[in-house]
Amino acid sequence: MRIQGFRKLPLTITIAALTITTAQASQTPAANAAPAPELTVIHCAHLIDTVAGKMLGATSIVIDGQRIKEVVPGAVNRDGAKVIDMPAADTCLPGLVDSHTHLTSQFSKSTYSDQFRLNPADYAIQSTVYARRTLMAGFTTVRNLGESDNSSIALRNAINKGEIPGPRIFTAGKFIGTTGGHADPTDGYRWDLQGDPTPKDGIINSPADAWKAVRQHYKDGADLIKIMPSGGVLDESSSSENPQMTIAEIKAVTAAAHDYGFTVAAHAHGAEAIRRAVIGGVDSIEHGTFMDDQDMQLMKQHGTWYVPTIIAGEYVMGKAKEGWYPPQVARKAMEVGPKIMATAGRAYKAGVKIAFGTDAGVYPHGENAQEFVYMVQAGMPPMYAIQAATTHAATLLKHQDDFGSITAGKYADVVAVPGNPLDDIALMKKVKFVMKAGTVYKQHGEPTEADLKSSLGM
Repeated sequence: MRIQGFRKLPLTITIAALTITTAQASQTPAANAAPAPELTVIHCAHLIDTVAGKMLGATSIVIDGQRIKEVVPGAVNRDGAKVIDMPAADTCLPGLVDSHTHLTSQFSKSTYSDQFRLNPADYAIQSTVYARRTLMAGFTTVRNLGESDNSSIALRNAINKGEIPGPRIFTAGKFIGTTGGHADPTDGYRWDLQGDPTPKDGIINSPADAWKAVRQHYKDGADLIKIMPSGGVLDESSSSENPQMTIAEIKAVTAAAHDYGFTVAAHAHGAEAIRRAVIGGVDSIEHGTFMDDQDMQLMKQHGTWYVPTIIAGEYVMGKAKEGWYPPQVARKAMEVGPKIMATAGRAYKAGVKIAFGTDAGVYPHGENAQEFVYMVQAGMPPMYAIQAATTHAATLLKHQDDFGSITAGKYADVVAVPGNPLDDIALMKKVKFVMKAGTVYKQHGEPTEADLKSSLGM
């Protein structure tokens, strides 16, 4: 669901030359070596093993720097280690992964006019707030699936440098789609403002354009590709499900993307658009509202992931009833909203691979965990819903060796909730503890000094 569009302003960047002297280059590692990182041990009374799919009893997580060194049954200590004792009622889980976010914007009643008033810098500044809210909700990693500029790339870089708090971001940068489609940043504008967006802007109309757009994303520093082979809900066009890319165009995108080490996520509501995207070789289908049985079987044959985003459908349906949207958008919201949950339930029963994703930004950032509630309502067991946001999502991102479970060698991404979420999945909305890569950002339900320092750029 595209929720951000605005005219682009020219930007000139001057990069100063960087000179490294012979003396600097010849310094030995020992001369610059930082002190050995302090060991940390977390004592968990309960821990969810997302690989085995079971609840464990008392478990100690031994952390060395950014990564987990050991996972040991019982309450153990290590010499010189800092110890974090979790409350006896709390449950530890791996840091959560949201596979579908839009951290650079958040939909509101004024969004359709804001795009003519706000500059890219405004969206970038807002994104720092949304990133922090997402991290504090327990989501230590996200896949950011598109915007009209490349502000999420700058957001990712700032978080990686420790300048601001936020989740680990894998970003698609700009959307890729066709003229007048869901990715077109000038959709709905009057004629004199529409212009003619090009592959540099993410708009393609041929396989050759597709190759150029993907290569531009590589140049821009994106991590993956997001395409729009069907209509969408929140743009001002008439259809949410009509196919908007040819199979040849989709195949060109995926061929180019896979050459450059990118995965491809496909926004697709309509059954025909889903079919074309799967045949075209995409890695995941996002939303999938009108997915039919043939699509599901095709996805299983191709190993295509499904990211339902039930919360987005529920949210837009509710806001359509409140009069938030133009008439054609409200109509689409009322068509899509009631179907996504049922489709997700059918896909689960059919054996389609499901990864957790929410379309954050369509609804308020930080409320991501409501998706767990909807997934269970759709018929998925609580453990499966949690695995969708951990092991499944990490596999979709092709980073299963880095996160997705509390396992030796992986990043020390750990969250905790007050109770057993397998008995009450709504507890996932009450994250009390957040550690990302060994740094604690939230403890006892409150922000920590690390969060404050990161927020201040210290």
